[in-house]
Amino acid sequence: MTVSLRGGCERREQCLLFGFTGQLDAYSDKQFTDFVSDHAKATKVPVIIDLSRIDFIDSSGLGALVQLAKQFNDGSRQFLVVGNARVVQTVKLVRLEAFLHLQPDLESALGSLAPA
Repeated sequence: MTVSLRGGCERREQCLLFGFTGQLDAYSDKQFTDFVSDHAKATKVPVIIDLSRIDFIDSSGLGALVQLAKQFNDGSRQFLVVGNARVVQTVKLVRLEAFLHLQPDLESALGSLAPA
């Protein structure tokens, strides 16, 4: 990752859970998409991106999320994004909450996963 964005991936029984802290912006968007894509290649389970600990997201970060959502939706994989108030406000501002399957918290995201 970058100095401004840190993250990890956890394999759960029903999904891949990615968690990030810091800033998802023009300086980190490429590393973000590469990190998620590379880790998700090995499996076909749903993907949850947890951005509840993100401090800042800009248009580049939103673009990266859209790119990933399109990639997983095209592959018929469930893709969900969990956001904090800042992320939710930014996503809703550009009306992407339905496309990104925006969830209010991790518990809701896990609960909305399609049964395997």
